[in-house]
Amino acid sequence: MSWPRAEALRTDRLSLEPLAVEHASEMVVALAPQDLYRFTDGEPPTLEELEARYRRQSRGQSEDGRAGWLNWIIRCAGRGRAVGFVQATLTREGADLVADVAWLVTASEQGRGLAVEAATAVVTWLTSMGVGRPQAYVHPDHAASALVAERLGLVPTSTVVDDETLWEAVIAPRMQRHKGVRQPII
Repeated sequence: MSWPRAEALRTDRLSLEPLAVEHASEMVVALAPQDLYRFTDGEPPTLEELEARYRRQSRGQSEDGRAGWLNWIIRCAGRGRAVGFVQATLTREGADLVADVAWLVTASEQGRGLAVEAATAVVTWLTSMGVGRPQAYVHPDHAASALVAERLGLVPTSTVVDDETLWEAVIAPRMQRHKGVRQPII
């Protein structure tokens, strides 16, 4: 399976760069605050761990090719330093291309709408690349991430995986015109 490759994206305040192993040295600093792992029970990665992770992720797909991996480093325009990331794991479900989207903004930059802005840019780009179903897994106590998901047009479902709730896009049925009346295509 051939997957799209991440492209550089820009917003009014941000630059999103496709992930490279070289980002690890500055991202290890951005990912250092223990607060960032409150809902995941994780630990800040070491430089070596992050380099290994970025090496794998930079391949753009899983070992078996069944999932595409797209990752971007978020930079604030004008300041230049990395402040977080957005990632999308692409899979096929029938005819649908599905993207599990995740985001993280370092603690010192939270509360400024950067995650919403960056994730919106990525979801917009993914849609232009044929992704029909963006979704995200959000810990039920993580109000900030729930707000980002909501701003992306996602709604919580009853599906829970690893203590995180699946949020999905609300997609209206495709409509067709029939004698001047719009009807759902079944």
